[in-house]
Amino acid sequence: MNYIKDNLEKIKTSISEKIVLVAVSKTKPIADLLEAYEAGQRVFGENKIQEMVTKHEALPKDIEWHMIGHLQRNKVKYMAHFVDLIHGVDSLKTLKEINKQAHKHDRVINCLLQVRIAKEETKFGLTPADISDILYSEELKTFTNIKICGFMGMATFTKNENILNEEFSELETLYNHHKKQHPDFSILSMGMSGDYKLAIKNGSTMIRVGSSIFGARNYLT
Repeated sequence: MNYIKDNLEKIKTSISEKIVLVAVSKTKPIADLLEAYEAGQRVFGENKIQEMVTKHEALPKDIEWHMIGHLQRNKVKYMAHFVDLIHGVDSLKTLKEINKQAHKHDRVINCLLQVRIAKEETKFGLTPADISDILYSEELKTFTNIKICGFMGMATFTKNENILNEEFSELETLYNHHKKQHPDFSILSMGMSGDYKLAIKNGSTMIRVGSSIFGARNYLT
């Protein structure tokens, strides 16, 4: 039953200590998260706010919680008191709501802007022009309870390494371009179970790994 611990050790030995490993625990029971916690994992990612709230209440409080799914603005208030990093921010309106809710709890919430790099229509995200509009808007300067730490991207669901390399490289170039004006940028979140090694080669500093840690998901349960 120690396969979660074994999987974590296998992944961690294959990556640099500088890479942050987010254990994507969506749909997984608390017992699985606790096993990962006992194996030393402290960063977990969820894609539904209510599920993350439930797990936060049940698990140790030194866990760092990341919201990695598409964000509904009307639900930000439920996690504003504890979420550590929000990966999928794709509008100035969403940043405004996060700032508003963070202010209520006297917190600064870290955020990543989600860049659309995949060619798939189902993927969310901002264009390079959208990114510039947000980063250099006057309104953003008034948001004192958020901190934009970098970018997040989801590559096309494919095993074609040429496509993956192209998309990851595109995001790394965009990240490096804006980092010149925002030297406090520190996070480039890209790479999942099937492609994280390629993502790291293209500059990723944070990977989001689920099935390679916890096993396949059963979305019917």
